Order: sequence, then C-alpha cells, then structure tokens
Amino acid sequence: MLDTLLPILLFSALTLAAIGAVRRVRLWRQGRPSSVPLIRGLAAMPRRYLVDLHHVVARDKAMSNTHVATAGGFVLAAVLAILVHGFGLESAILAWALLAATTCMFVGSLFVAKRRLDPPPRLSKGPWMRLPKSLIAFSLGVFLVTLPTAGILPADLGSWILAVVLAGMVAWGLAELVFGMTWGGPMKHAFAGALHLAFHRRPERFSSRQGEGRSTGLKALNLEDRSAPLGVETPADFTWNQLLGFDACVQCGRCEAACPAFAAGQPLNPKKLIQDMVVGMAGGSDARYAGSPYPAPEGGSRPLGEHAGDPHGPIVARQGTALVDAETLWSCTTCRACVEECPMMIEHVDAIVDMRRFLTLEHGNTPNKGATVLDNLIATDNPGGFDPGSRLNWAADLDLPLIADKREAEVLLWLGDGVFDMRNQRTLRALVKVLRAAGVDFAVLGNEERDSGDVARRLGDEATFQSLARRNIATLAQYRFAHIVTCDPHSFHVLKNEYGDLGGQYAVFHHSTYLHRLIEAGQLNLGALKAGSVTYHDPCYLGRYNGEYQAPRAVLEALGIEVKEMARSGYRSRCCGGGGGAPITDIPGKQRIPDMRMADVRETGAELVAVGCPQCTAMLEGVVAPDGAPAPEVRDIAELVADALREAPTATRQRGVEEMML
Repeated sequence: MLDTLLPILLFSALTLAAIGAVRRVRLWRQGRPSSVPLIRGLAAMPRRYLVDLHHVVARDKAMSNTHVATAGGFVLAAVLAILVHGFGLESAILAWALLAATTCMFVGSLFVAKRRLDPPPRLSKGPWMRLPKSLIAFSLGVFLVTLPTAGILPADLGSWILAVVLAGMVAWGLAELVFGMTWGGPMKHAFAGALHLAFHRRPERFSSRQGEGRSTGLKALNLEDRSAPLGVETPADFTWNQLLGFDACVQCGRCEAACPAFAAGQPLNPKKLIQDMVVGMAGGSDARYAGSPYPAPEGGSRPLGEHAGDPHGPIVARQGTALVDAETLWSCTTCRACVEECPMMIEHVDAIVDMRRFLTLEHGNTPNKGATVLDNLIATDNPGGFDPGSRLNWAADLDLPLIADKREAEVLLWLGDGVFDMRNQRTLRALVKVLRAAGVDFAVLGNEERDSGDVARRLGDEATFQSLARRNIATLAQYRFAHIVTCDPHSFHVLKNEYGDLGGQYAVFHHSTYLHRLIEAGQLNLGALKAGSVTYHDPCYLGRYNGEYQAPRAVLEALGIEVKEMARSGYRSRCCGGGGGAPITDIPGKQRIPDMRMADVRETGAELVAVGCPQCTAMLEGVVAPDGAPAPEVRDIAELVADALREAPTATRQRGVEEMML
C-alpha cells in the first residue's frame, strides 16, 4: 500500500510546490526590472549558501550545527526519498543513505523543538511554533517507511492502518516542508532564500577574493532619467530582486536584537519592517504577523492589524491606512547592525533609504530639523548654515598649507564639517600636530571644501548629495595627491565608496588607519600614555561599513593602552545614535541610544572611552551620568596620539616619509 501512496504524496507535493513557485515568482516580478546574471548567479548559489551565509549563521555555534543537521538532512532526505520511494529504485545503498539523512534531520529537529519550548523574544511565534513537529513528522515518517527497503524489516510488516498512519506522517511533513515552501509557510525562506542568494542586489558581498566581499555604498539614483521614480513609493517600486530578498526573511529576529532604535523604544523593528514589505507585495494587513511589533514611544507596542497595503498602494500614506508610519523610517540610524546580523543577507538599510528618498524628494517630508539642514546644505554647503568662508577660522594660528597654493601634496587632509564644532576642532588640531610631527606632506582644501553629502543622502535628498559630490569631485580634479585622510568615518565612507559612481575614485584613509601606518613606518616617536583604564567604541561607518576594527586598537596598543572591550564591540558594536541623520529627525523613544552606549562603557569600568568619529564624540559626550557619577572621558584617537608624542630627530622623520612614499 505504501508503494502506491508514497509516490502519489511525493509527486503531488512537488507539483503543488511548482505551482506555488510560479505564483511566488509572479509576486516578485511586480517589482521594477533589475538585470542579474542568471546562469552565473545560480552557479554561485551553492557556495554563497554553504560559505557566505554559514559564515553569519556560525556566529551562533549551537544554531549553526542545528541548521546543518536539519537543513542538510532534509535536502538529502528529500532527494533520496524521491529516488527510493518516488521512482522506486530498490537500492540498499540508497535506502541506508536515506536512513542516515533522516536520522540526521531528526536529531536536528529535536534541537529545534527544544529551542521552541522557551523561544527568545526575537523569534517569531505563530506558525513557526509548529515547524519542529513538521520536521519530526517528516524525518520519522520517512525513516520508518524506509526500514523495509533497507532490509531491516520485512516488507509486509503491519496492517493497512499502519501504512496510512506512516503515510499521514510523511504527508504532514510534505505539506509544511515542500508545499509550504512556495505557498508562504515557515519554510518559505528556503525557496526564496536560495534564489535571493543567487540574484542578490549586491553580488559583491559574496566575492571570494581577499579584501573584497564588502559592499556598503548606497546605489545612486539616475536623476537624468525623468521616467525613473525618485525613491520608492509603493512595494512595486522596489526592484524585483529586492522583493525577493524581503521574501527570504526567516524571521529569526537577529536584526531586531541588534537594532539600537528598537532597543531604545523607537517605532522601528527591522524584522517587522521587512515583513510589512512582504505584506505589501502580496496585499493584505499585518494582523497575522507573529513577531515583536513596533515599539510605542510611550511604552508598550503598537497594535497589529492597523497597517495594510498592496503592491501598488503607498507604503507611507499622508492620511488613511498604510503599510508603515513615516516615523518608523526616520528612526533608523543606518548603523547597518541589522544587515551585519542577517543570516539571509537582506539589505534593510538600502530599503529604508529608498523609501526616505521618496518622502524627501517627492513630498519634502523630512521631520523636525531635517528640512532646515537640507536647506542649509543647499545654501551654504554645510548642514549648520555657517558662513562657508569661515571654514578655517579655527586654524588661524596653525598656518595650514592650502593645496590651491601647493597644487600637489602627498596627503589631502579632508577636514569635514567638524571645522564648525569647537569640540571637533580639538581633534583636528591634534591630528595636524601628529602629521607635522611625522613629517607628512599634507595640505587642505580650505574654503574650497564642501560637505561630503553624507547626511543629505541618508536623509533621502539624493539631488543635494549628488550636487555636493560633483562639485567636490570637480574641485579635487584640479589637484594632485596620493591619499585623502579624514577623521570623519562618514566622509571617509562616501569619499571611498559612493563618489565612485559619480566619477570620483580616490585612495581614502580613516585617520586611525593612517596613524597606524605612520607608527608602523617609525615616523612617530611615542611614549607610553598614562590614560587609566580605556575602552574603545567602534564607529559604525568605520567598522561595519568598511571593516576597519584592528587599526584603532593597534594604535592604542602602541600607546601602551590595554583596551577593555565592551560586551558589544567589533562588528556587534552598538551604534552611538549619531548616524543616518537620526539626531536631526529626532524620533522619540523610551530612552536615548547614546545613553545605552555609555551604559555599555560604564559596565567595563573604563575611565576613558576612545573614539574615532566626531559624531560619536558629540553623542557620547552629551550623555549625563546617572546620580552625579563621574562620566568616562571621551577622547579621539588623534588626541591620545598627540598627547603621547615625543620629539624625534629630523633625519628619522624624513627617512620614515621616504619609506611611506615607496
């Protein structure tokens, strides 16, 4: 009897799954066109799954091993079950291999079930709670029906009732794991995720060549194409492979656990946002969402069922029902913690900025001080609205060399808009002191320098960003220099990774990296710095965006400082709350993000927190210590190096400069 039932069950499930796959592809294809290398992407998919994806999954060893056992066992068991029970290949070798695969899957399923007994808050519940049962039913059912084929039990053992029970177990598993894979069940991520890896919007993330595999620059809008949408208004305005990426979400909640805005009680949950996009793609409401809702600033959570949409309806509505509230999008600091943690490698930040672009460019809807900042950038080339001719007023006594006078230099020092901030002027003074002590041939643009455009772009004003960038590129084209060095990770990022689309290709160094090179080359004579206990805060745009974690720590080590690491450091560093225009849009929450970060600092017992970003300095110094306790001092790495300088012979400095140039 099983010989008849099993092929029917297997091929029926495969047929229904194929129909569901066609339906799913049609949902994705509602998005805008996006050219992808079809054959090359499919060929690369196994490596991207087994290597790149598992590099992220393996951060949680227990779940990584569980996933290998469960998913690997299922894939192998499904293929072998089709061969053995679908096509009736009576091979003892295949039967024993199938028994091994289902055993592996069963063991993994038990660990999944154990995790679901008391799941962490970040995991979605609802239909996901039945998944362990389906995994166990499929693995156990296929194992039992394969025992006669392997010769362990006689083929005629048991009655027709037992056969029906075993077939029912297999059918249960097939319904969830095969049919549900394309029709929208918890296993949907397996089908969508595989194709998402093949046709990823940023295939550069999967590069196997050393030094590559990091793609973080925002994609430029073609502002010359009047028919192209200015950002994303509806789900269908996303590219089709972005919609595919949203559909690949496994709802593990790693992004939720990493998001600083969610932790602060602001109305953003990256997982919920991605699921809202899936709802919009298919049409419907968020009433069936089974994860953590958006936090409510006054406490608690925002109710489910009040947001709805369809593929061609607005994501953010000026009035009436919409998929997402505008303040959800403006809560994001663009810190990229969600992207860094996502095992399916979904690009949350790209989607948020795409939606912001529409709100800003089409509606002029940028909250709080956003409109003022953008107006200032247009009128004065800096977000604070300061006189552009006063960029070097802070350095009147430093006699900084202008590249307009020299025409060329080894290093172009990009000062950034910190020139208008008294606190950051101290950092710039320290950096100038260090460069001069090292004998570096450097120059500045002076009043020719404009804002890099970072804040305009993150606020969605692509037009102002491109205007600033093109004018900066035209200015830089007049001069010759080997490197750009800046103490601002945001300027560093856009100059290095985003000006290229507009024709500006430069070798750009964050000052911590450049200082490390100077130390390695022997150009700086440093003494041990007595700074007490020190911790280091990783800026998002230096670390997660550009992968630089070691150079700042190496500089501190060269100063004789032993860094007391925070619990969240390196790629898991908590954002200071200063990126993405967040201090400008200023969406309220239950607490402030920089307060949480300074709490992390206090947990280490450090007396000083070293930073490498003017935004981080401003945000962390603005935190008021609880109960009048002494606040840890915040100092830039350049200031610490300047304090440790000892005079070196001129010949030594000159020799170091020559080695650097080689």
